[in-house]
Amino acid sequence: ILERYRVQIQSNYKKEQRFERLNIALTQNKSWREKVVRLHLLFTVKESAINVPTNLDARRRITFFTNSLFMNIPSAPKVRDMISFSVLTPYYREDVLYSVDELYKENEDGISTLFYLQKIYPDEWMNFQKRINDPKLNYSDDDKKEATRHWVSYRGQTLSRTVRGMMYYKHALELQCFLESAGDYASFGGYQTMESSQGNERVQALGDMKFTYVVSCQLLGALKTSKDPRDRRRYNDILNLMIMYPSLRVAYIDEREEFVNGRSHIFYYSVLLKGGNSYNTEIYRIKLPGPPTDIGEGKPENQNHAIIFTRGEALQTIDMNQDNYFEEAFKMRNVLEEFLKSPSGQREPTILGLREHIFTGSVSSLASFMSNQETSFVTISQRILANPLRVRFHYGHSDIFDRIFHITRGGISKASKTINLSEDVFAGMNSTLRGGYITHHEYIQVGKGRDVGMNQISLFEAKVANGNGEQTLSRDVYRLGHRLDFFRMLSFYFTTVGFYLSSMVTVLTVYMFLYGRFYLVMSGLERETLENLSIHQSKALEQALVTQSVFQLGLLMVLPMVMEIGLEKGFRSALGDFIIMQLQLASVFFTFQLGTKVHYFGRTILHGGSKYRATGRGFVVFHAKFSENYRLYSRSHFVKGLELVILLVLYQIYGHSYRSSNIYLFITSSLWFLVGSWLFGPFVFNPSGFDWQKTVDDWTDWKRWMGDRGGIGMHPDRSWESW
Repeated sequence: ILERYRVQIQSNYKKEQRFERLNIALTQNKSWREKVVRLHLLFTVKESAINVPTNLDARRRITFFTNSLFMNIPSAPKVRDMISFSVLTPYYREDVLYSVDELYKENEDGISTLFYLQKIYPDEWMNFQKRINDPKLNYSDDDKKEATRHWVSYRGQTLSRTVRGMMYYKHALELQCFLESAGDYASFGGYQTMESSQGNERVQALGDMKFTYVVSCQLLGALKTSKDPRDRRRYNDILNLMIMYPSLRVAYIDEREEFVNGRSHIFYYSVLLKGGNSYNTEIYRIKLPGPPTDIGEGKPENQNHAIIFTRGEALQTIDMNQDNYFEEAFKMRNVLEEFLKSPSGQREPTILGLREHIFTGSVSSLASFMSNQETSFVTISQRILANPLRVRFHYGHSDIFDRIFHITRGGISKASKTINLSEDVFAGMNSTLRGGYITHHEYIQVGKGRDVGMNQISLFEAKVANGNGEQTLSRDVYRLGHRLDFFRMLSFYFTTVGFYLSSMVTVLTVYMFLYGRFYLVMSGLERETLENLSIHQSKALEQALVTQSVFQLGLLMVLPMVMEIGLEKGFRSALGDFIIMQLQLASVFFTFQLGTKVHYFGRTILHGGSKYRATGRGFVVFHAKFSENYRLYSRSHFVKGLELVILLVLYQIYGHSYRSSNIYLFITSSLWFLVGSWLFGPFVFNPSGFDWQKTVDDWTDWKRWMGDRGGIGMHPDRSWESW
């Protein structure tokens, strides 16, 4: 258009007849005719409802992708001009692929993992069966077994799912690079042109230049030499992943015995491997001063020893229980452009926060509670923390770091033992203290798995509460408290340690209230207050107590959840979800978790000793025994719950005859609810918890555990005395 305008200026506004220069020969061009036919179809054909996918997950992904295209997204540069980036995933000893034995292994109720997943994903299982039984594809029996292993593993929280998801970045970049380099004729001639050797090599080379994926398997050497068949299988599965994805890189810590001056010494090396044609080719070997995971916390040191192998200007941290989607990978070029923008007008961002979708919500009611809670945290909460409050940090999610900024300022993982248990949040604090700027973006999402069983969730909450207790004592929080302005400091307090401190104060208030009322009853002061005619208007205090009892039910915690679901799906859906959650006893669950948070936070503040707790990432389709629940929750819930029960009963007995029952009911109903949740929560949410035979077995097992004599070498699981 500009060129024609210039020509018109030069030719002294010489007028031309409209449509004079139409090229009629283009109608003979096959590529152009296909374009015109496609355009005509887009304008004239109305989509049938039959073409809408029946699968809810497919609908969700398509809906989010199309909605995100209307958001405020930076323009994508060409692949050769984009910022290069790496992805880093720490791996310890989790499942890579489920074995055939694990798929068909039945629990005491005769339910296997495969059967369980067939019931949760019936339509996907049916499609999978059609695919592997298609005579054209000619699957052998071994191929079908292997395909079934992958089908199940891609629906669990496994390393193979994470690696497959992250490798979509490479596929997306190669496809985008091909479409840029191919002309109209080549692209409409078909995708086959990408398979030509010259074009393919160029596309792959550019993809490798712009994207690197490093999985840090700190124990790979130990898995290789282990006698345990599960460890050997994990090692072989990792090797198979390296062959399946030639651009995947695996880092691990190698322990070698070497002789120096005739004496044996153990040396530690950080090693990088690549797959491809051979099983594992060593690329780099870096000598370390000592065993890193003995010096610091396991996960951060696992990241620290491998960060040197990452490439590019940006680094995305991905946990082992995450996933990615092919359509979202196309938007990576756009997201990375955010590093070149300056939203504050002063400096570019140093951490880009991304939205997450929790994919474990359909496994159980507990999983759906955690999914809803986490969804509100990674969307509406993160948006508010990032802007306008400016107190968002890194929370172990799929954030993208400015690699150059962080690698020159202490890295992305502080790793001191104990104090840096929740190492993720310290990366955000470190970035903020050193002049960084953290943002959050909603137009791209990655998948995230969460714990799905009661005991798993409690262990996770305990780990987070422990980590928060350690943060309270850390110099990072002290420095932020000193250097932030007053209003930002308040926001920082209430979104980090203040949340746990407030929870603790809530529970302490319950104790003070009950002991105070108990003292009033036993001393006769309450009787005097109520019966003495000279004292009037004592209702004000009682009404105030009634009001606060409503908020103790944890209803305020559900508000962000309802708001986020309302924004995305409509408020009718949000109200429906809220009612269903209440019918599934979500209030009992959240009140129980309040006790977990308070106990472990308080214990860390008073005694320290926080440690990493392996929660396990499997599907919980088994019944936990009573003695196991007792060991896990005795100190944190049962002892406190029974103490509150005794106080409530004594208060009821000694203060009964001279009180209006309505006020008493209102005041103590929330306390009875708290006590009931703490005492019976683990049993209500235990699979097959009301099965009579299992109850009898649990009783027998508990009697044996209580009765067995302890002693040196006796495991706490075997005897109450040892415990």
